[in-house]
Amino acid sequence: MLQLLDSPPRMKMLVSVDESYKLCRQLIAKYSATFYLSTLLLSKEKRPAVWAIYAWCRRTDELVDGPASALTTSETLDLWEQQLESIFAGHPVDNFDVALADTVQNFPLDIQPFRDMIAGQRMDLYRSRYETFEELYLYCYRVAGTVGLMSTAIMGLDNTRNTAPWNNEQQRYVPTEEEIALGIAKQLTNILRDVGEDARRGRIYIPLEDLAQFNYTEQDLFKGVVDDRWRSIMNFQIKRARQFYTRAEKGISYLSTDARWPVWAALMHYSGILKVIERNDYNVFTQRAYVPQWQKISSLPVAWMRSQVL
Repeated sequence: MLQLLDSPPRMKMLVSVDESYKLCRQLIAKYSATFYLSTLLLSKEKRPAVWAIYAWCRRTDELVDGPASALTTSETLDLWEQQLESIFAGHPVDNFDVALADTVQNFPLDIQPFRDMIAGQRMDLYRSRYETFEELYLYCYRVAGTVGLMSTAIMGLDNTRNTAPWNNEQQRYVPTEEEIALGIAKQLTNILRDVGEDARRGRIYIPLEDLAQFNYTEQDLFKGVVDDRWRSIMNFQIKRARQFYTRAEKGISYLSTDARWPVWAALMHYSGILKVIERNDYNVFTQRAYVPQWQKISSLPVAWMRSQVL
């Protein structure tokens, strides 16, 4: 169970910075092999910082989706936000916090995306349905779009763009919308992959208006009905997710040169899950959609080429 802010930081004996980053690396390697593989393409300076961010995001998600989530209340998230404030003030509370506190010192991280993510977890405490995509979009931004904003502070931007004399007065473009779009695309992919798992917990993340559009009911979903109505719904959802991936692609060239390859790799690996869902005939109730490790590795040269020319 996650350790929250329950006593002054000075009373806790915490691990070293290096050991804390190691804990973060082990966490991401265990729970997100796809993302972990892409982080290995980052420079040795940036790689641990991304691990620290991932570890915090993962532990935040565990508060509402983990084994002890039944014990989580609004007050639990209040305490978690207090712990976040302590980290940004340079006072880590537990062993994982040590790495994030160090990352905050070394990179220009803004605390607001972290706060927004906690707000997204609050939504899961009292919502299990979303009527419209506009409602779902807010949730996706909070729990995933924020990760794009966090990560770009680590990745950095390309300082060589617009360096011609006639561009000196132009403000450097920051691909904020594209960063958010990548997070939205990944979250939509998660939602489609995890329909069956979420249904078993009484949750439906596909907008109810979309179900109604194809005359597919909540009861059909809970029963795991795969028919032409369901295939049409999934095809509609996959097209939407791919639109966000396409939007995200346009922002990668603005990142620092050493960050483009891992971001392209992560985008390609995650979007590949959508192809697997299609190959599985949209059965996300009894078949887990995943991209095999060999396929991820074989896609790396293509990701590298795109990072060089796009």
